[in-house]
Amino acid sequence: MNSPIWISYFPLVSTILGLVLGSFYNVCIHRYLGRISIVRPGSHCPKCGHALSWWENIPLLSYVFLRGACRECREAISLRYPLVEGTSGLWALLLALKFGPGWEWLVYLVFGGVLIIISFIDLDSFVLPDIYTIPGALCAFLCAGLLLPLGWRASLIGGLAGGGGFWLIQKGYKLLKGIQGLGSGDIKLMFLLGALLGWQALPIMVFLSAISGLAVSVFYLLQKDNQGLQTAVPFGPFLSLGGMIYILCGREIWSWYLG
Repeated sequence: MNSPIWISYFPLVSTILGLVLGSFYNVCIHRYLGRISIVRPGSHCPKCGHALSWWENIPLLSYVFLRGACRECREAISLRYPLVEGTSGLWALLLALKFGPGWEWLVYLVFGGVLIIISFIDLDSFVLPDIYTIPGALCAFLCAGLLLPLGWRASLIGGLAGGGGFWLIQKGYKLLKGIQGLGSGDIKLMFLLGALLGWQALPIMVFLSAISGLAVSVFYLLQKDNQGLQTAVPFGPFLSLGGMIYILCGREIWSWYLG
């Protein structure tokens, strides 16, 4: 039988939803960094306080219409806004193409949103907020057992292996070097990712995170105010990227690796 006609439009609908969610993610990121409620006040320019009209809140398009600046004060709008919206829209599209409508699409869409939010917060403040990572880890375990094919056991082992492994790395590095080389937020994030994806995902996910993190670290080291090899680099965004890549093509990577 042919699929219902609405299935054909699901990737488009998913993308639009992802863009709209991306606009909300921007609110979560900005207001966490500014220690402002996500409820009040309404959407406004962070520079002059100008209340945004509905057409100034259209994901991606408003940035183009406004030419990257506030309509009232003409201060530049951070590139973070279209970048978050675009990332969220692309993520929703790729999930729709990979999974189609169903629990996997919905669960990964929600957790992808959490990863986007905490990644951009980490890039700005070197903090992975407990308000997202701890409830996220618990929800990941529940979703893996109730809604995903992973199951309770693989989820629990994945969470303990991911979080516990990074905890051992943190303690070992501090014992050898005498300084903190890995934040506690990364440990909680690894528990979340391990619980969501299972222990089988950890080798590939950590490898992808390390490769991408190493590449971007070169950029940090080239900055004028860097401290050489002691330069702090947020690792949360790279762990999140590794997890998102695994969701999209982890099984294919394993199949390729195993021949």
